[in-house]
Amino acid sequence: MRFDLITLFPEMFAAVRDQGVSGRAHARGIWSLETWNPRDFTSDVHRTVDDRPYGGGPGMVMLAEPLALAVEAARAARLKAGADAVGAPAPVVLLSPAGCPHDQARAQRWAQELGAILICGRYEGIDQRFIDRYVDEEVSLGDFVLSGGELGAMVLMDSVVRLLPGVLHDAESAVQDSFNPALSGLLDSPHYTRPEAWRGDAVPEPLLSGHHARIAVWRREQSLALTAARRPDLIARARAAGLLDARDERVLEQAARMEKPADGGS
Repeated sequence: MRFDLITLFPEMFAAVRDQGVSGRAHARGIWSLETWNPRDFTSDVHRTVDDRPYGGGPGMVMLAEPLALAVEAARAARLKAGADAVGAPAPVVLLSPAGCPHDQARAQRWAQELGAILICGRYEGIDQRFIDRYVDEEVSLGDFVLSGGELGAMVLMDSVVRLLPGVLHDAESAVQDSFNPALSGLLDSPHYTRPEAWRGDAVPEPLLSGHHARIAVWRREQSLALTAARRPDLIARARAAGLLDARDERVLEQAARMEKPADGGS
């Protein structure tokens, strides 16, 4: 898998390329990363990549031409390196508040692909003509705005790379992630490690039992209760998809009763 980043700040990507799980996977050649600075594709002495918006308004807008040339250079390099097949170029993806929300399901789909060219915007925005002509997909990380697309691109890449075969020491770690289909798309259950008692708090007894079926039941119950309390929308989605059985519904009913205040309570 290969990611190509169109960015004004290529040095930012050392964090995901060189550190942690993704860094180890990069060093082992499981995935690769290349950066392309639009300033290298300008023709004026000032290496200009932005200008004032037509129609007025605050901020600056990124120019279409340097971005287009950077994408074309990235496409040619990917083809030469064998990262893409002839006639099947990698998708060009723009990190944008107007994009489709990125989620675990999208990360899992991307982990089955060969990578992408990610556009990291800056300033007030990007000339729409470039978006219309070159961008295949827009992706958002949530209902908030960042100073640029670099941080979003790093988050997106990390979410995908960790799902590639051989990246995690234990492949089961990814299966137990929150939002994973193995958990019906719910939040993961709480985790505990040594010591058994820490500052007066003990590890829940089922986790010490060594009884795998009992542990699985406890984790499912905790996952359901936590998701109902923090993300009821995920419960509704799982229910609509038919992923909750009668036992799950009983756990949710019990959790709901426990949350209700007693009569006369404030």
